[in-house]
Amino acid sequence: MLTFNIQRRKLLAPSTHSVFRWCYNIFFTLGILALSYVGYVLLDTRLYQTEQARRFEHALKEAQSLHDASLAIPIPEGAPLGRIEISRVGLTAMIQEGVDEATLRHAVGHIPGTPLPDERGNVALAGHRDSFFRGLRNVRLNDEIGLTTLKGTFRYRVEAIKVVAPEETTVLDDAGYDRLTLVTCYPFNFVGSAPKRFIISARKLIQ
Repeated sequence: MLTFNIQRRKLLAPSTHSVFRWCYNIFFTLGILALSYVGYVLLDTRLYQTEQARRFEHALKEAQSLHDASLAIPIPEGAPLGRIEISRVGLTAMIQEGVDEATLRHAVGHIPGTPLPDERGNVALAGHRDSFFRGLRNVRLNDEIGLTTLKGTFRYRVEAIKVVAPEETTVLDDAGYDRLTLVTCYPFNFVGSAPKRFIISARKLIQ
């Protein structure tokens, strides 16, 4: 009877090999789904940037054809505010208004309430550290940053790089001169919601 019970348990219990195969199939499927999602997000972002760059170039040509910077140039609905370029680190991205998740997934965001590049004050832009602003980790003092809008191209020189706490919003304050502030999360290789903010401050150059 004891022998029969032992043999019966062996028949009812799943083999270790079967459990490992089941786990492998589950994790393999999850891995494929995760990679597919990442691929979709990257492709969606690239297509969005390409389309917005095309629309911006078209609007820019129309603005340049007016030959009068004093005219109010309407920004087409859904069109980007401009383009940011930091050539030394290979950063080029379109800028959209807002810092909500949908905007930052597709573009660099202009922080609402801060001036636009053609206005006086502290222009502030935000971006994700693992996408458009990944190259900020390689920015150095005195690097030049270009912002191109329908009102013209504005250039800035990096004068400060620092790490602050998320609640340190004074980085967005008016410093008494025209400047650009770039904001992203820090550390760059942190997994999850990063605890700090990486700040680049740049002074506007005389045109």
